[in-house]
Amino acid sequence: MIWYDDLYLSENIEKKKENIKWKIRHNAGLLQTYVITLPGNPKNLLEIIDTKELMQRHYPKKNLVIVGLAKGYENAVLVAATIIVETMNELGNTNVKKYLGERIKKRRQDR
Repeated sequence: MIWYDDLYLSENIEKKKENIKWKIRHNAGLLQTYVITLPGNPKNLLEIIDTKELMQRHYPKKNLVIVGLAKGYENAVLVAATIIVETMNELGNTNVKKYLGERIKKRRQDR
């Protein structure tokens, strides 16, 4: 799994981010927790995946790029919508992958 540097989080898990990331990496059980990822299918903008799916032994997670975390499906949808709206506001299109890449470059330059 690849973790986006500036992870988007739902408000109800901001303080638990590192603990949740650890649990996901170690296949520990998490209830009602979702990851927002860049899509495997180029026709999708983002994917929302229940962490229970990630616990499956043969789930293809090696190249999974996680850009957000949320507690509860509704919050996951809100986080995904936030990413898409930001992308539209900045680029005028829905190229989420390009937007997130530019955001990381800008953040590194600001350091």
